[in-house]
Amino acid sequence: MTSEFVFVNFSKGSGAVGKKNKMATASDHGLKRIVWKRIQETIITDCRNSEVWKILILDPFTTKLLSSCCKMSDLMSEKITIVEDLFKSREPVLEMKAIYFMTPTAKCVDAFIKDFKPKPKYKAAYVYFTDYCPDDLFNKMRQACGKHIRVCKEINISFMPQEAQVFTCDNPGAFRSIYSPKSQDKTKTLETLADQLVTLCATLDEYPGIRYKKDGNMENAKLLAELVDRKLATHYQLDDSGKKKEKTQAQLLIVDRGFDPVTPILHELTYQAMAYDLIDIENDTYKYKARDGLEKQALLNEDDMLWVKLRHQHIAEVSAQIPKMVKEISASKKQPDGKITISNLAQMMKKMPAFRKQMTEKTIHLQLAEDCMKHFANNVEKLCKAEQDLAVGADVDGLKVKDPMRTLLPVLLNPYSKHDKIRAVLLYIFSLNGTTEENLNKLIEHVKIEGEPEYIQNWKELGVPIIITPSFFSRKPNRRDHSQEERYSLSRWIPTIKDVMEDVVENKLDTKEWPHQSECPAAWNGSGAVSARQKHRASTQDDRRTGSRLIIFVIGGISFSEMRCAYEVTRAMKTCEVIIGSSHILTPTVLLDDIKALSKGPMESFTLEVETKA
Repeated sequence: MTSEFVFVNFSKGSGAVGKKNKMATASDHGLKRIVWKRIQETIITDCRNSEVWKILILDPFTTKLLSSCCKMSDLMSEKITIVEDLFKSREPVLEMKAIYFMTPTAKCVDAFIKDFKPKPKYKAAYVYFTDYCPDDLFNKMRQACGKHIRVCKEINISFMPQEAQVFTCDNPGAFRSIYSPKSQDKTKTLETLADQLVTLCATLDEYPGIRYKKDGNMENAKLLAELVDRKLATHYQLDDSGKKKEKTQAQLLIVDRGFDPVTPILHELTYQAMAYDLIDIENDTYKYKARDGLEKQALLNEDDMLWVKLRHQHIAEVSAQIPKMVKEISASKKQPDGKITISNLAQMMKKMPAFRKQMTEKTIHLQLAEDCMKHFANNVEKLCKAEQDLAVGADVDGLKVKDPMRTLLPVLLNPYSKHDKIRAVLLYIFSLNGTTEENLNKLIEHVKIEGEPEYIQNWKELGVPIIITPSFFSRKPNRRDHSQEERYSLSRWIPTIKDVMEDVVENKLDTKEWPHQSECPAAWNGSGAVSARQKHRASTQDDRRTGSRLIIFVIGGISFSEMRCAYEVTRAMKTCEVIIGSSHILTPTVLLDDIKALSKGPMESFTLEVETKA
């Protein structure tokens, strides 16, 4: 190893950034901003020490990570001119230094070594790992091309910041690895998720107390809680050269997907959840046909401030608001008042180029809201009534549903899609805490899935009762009283996780159901907390971070409704910021297909799947 080669375990983010980037100055809140700030404090700071323009080389994970929290212009301003793929062939550029930002895997390290053996492609290498690099890989890299490496750091960001208060581990394959009875890598997957959760805590500079949901059948939450607790203790012991870091006031709650099977399969009528359920949106990209017949696409992310404003609102509110906004702008352009439609909007935009830019995002959301409402009018409205009655266990007047089969039957007799019928059947079974084998077989025949009963049967792998047994005891969680709350009649169900969030903040969470793996200093006393279901006023992110953090991790995927709850509780209960995450984000269709696939054999290689997808 040469004297120039520096290895640093960069866990807490050292060094101030010389001139702050605009993304970092706006607010320190929001996971994307925090992640970008950490990248600035490591990779960008090192770049600034050199006047030479540099190449940035990324693997599939770090490509997604960087594009989630910064733009190419941000990199260009830091003298990074070219962004390359680690696994694609590249021409040598001997006069330039290369920054490698990659995951610490054998595949990445081998690709890196190939860039310098037998001949170097670049003047020097600055290596940054997303997470702890195993000794064997580090030594292999050092021995093969140590003389070319100027810096090697671990910056502890191996999670994906999806939204301001939402993260994932970018690992949809974890679902099958954890829940399939044929899985061969469950322990390894839980270890990886634990490592990723440790990097989340390190990025947030939190050392949380850890609790998990106790479940008689399932051990996943307990196992993951133990792993995270142990790895966090090692992380903070290793990384503090002076004194050991004490627990912060944050809490981390770990829960299995089977804890609430209802929420992720209901038809939701809030804008984001509804759009991702009913419209074909891939990689957050909404594709639609404009009135001129051209195919267009729009990215639904936090750069679109109208999307941020509307995404958690009920579709009825969204459908009323967007035309109102359009009318206000139209009035300022002296447009004749009348019904706003996509076609007359397109005509106005053609006539006035300056007007076009102002209207583009409104047009996108007018189109998306229209698409959602078409589905609602066609069949979703009727389905929602039956689904809500089954989920809540009472009708819109508060009368108990005495015979769930009478609620289900109209859905089975109508020509709805296979997936819609499966969703209704599952809600019926969940409402009863399981059914008889004979009844289940009849339901499977009704839905015409005799050849694929796994859609329903495999929920047992998540610890959800499908076939009732004489020894079975009720496992329905206690719910908070919602009877006095004003809600839309087709949106009465409240995700169970929202009750949990409120209970934690008010210190009401049952310690028998939610044992402590490790405790933190008293975080919240509940003083001044108000129900997260009261009509909340709009709040800026700067208002939010006034107390402790609550981090919730759902093993096996989170729904958009559960993501929304994190924002609602944060806004209403000023004493904490709620951050929610999982292995990946679910839509009802994705979840049903994942459930069905649990019967298949082990996946050949998860890493390969990630790379081809990215």
